[in-house]
Amino acid sequence: MTNTRTLVVALALSCSAAAAFAGDVTVSEPWVRGTVAAQKATGAFMGLTAAKPMRLVGASSPAAPVVEVHEMSMENDVMKMRPVAAIDLPAGQTVALKPGGYHIMLMGLTAPLNAGTVVPLTLSFEAADGQREDVQVEAPVRELAAPAMKMKHGAH
Repeated sequence: MTNTRTLVVALALSCSAAAAFAGDVTVSEPWVRGTVAAQKATGAFMGLTAAKPMRLVGASSPAAPVVEVHEMSMENDVMKMRPVAAIDLPAGQTVALKPGGYHIMLMGLTAPLNAGTVVPLTLSFEAADGQREDVQVEAPVRELAAPAMKMKHGAH
């Protein structure tokens, strides 16, 4: 039993060490909202934790020709969504990309996204010194559970 526990701890430490050395940003719990047949846009959501101050400055995916970093906010009781140039990631703090806030917008989808499939994403980050880092993410698609919300969406 002790040998098994030691092995499990050693494997956990080696996995966490490998993740720490894999880059300056950790992506947690990524997912994409599923779509219906005629829907041409959806959002991707996740947690982002940077080891040092970084900024999320862009994204891309083979699932959509246009992928942008977006912010959703309420202004005078109207929900508005607009692209942002970057999202600041303070060192050691998780920034949530979630419905109703910051998110990745996939527009002009090449096919419907069904629950159980996976969407590849490439996230682009920039450090204070201007150095860039791309992180590959496999985001599972979750069912479209909420009805469409009426909102003003910026021109693209």
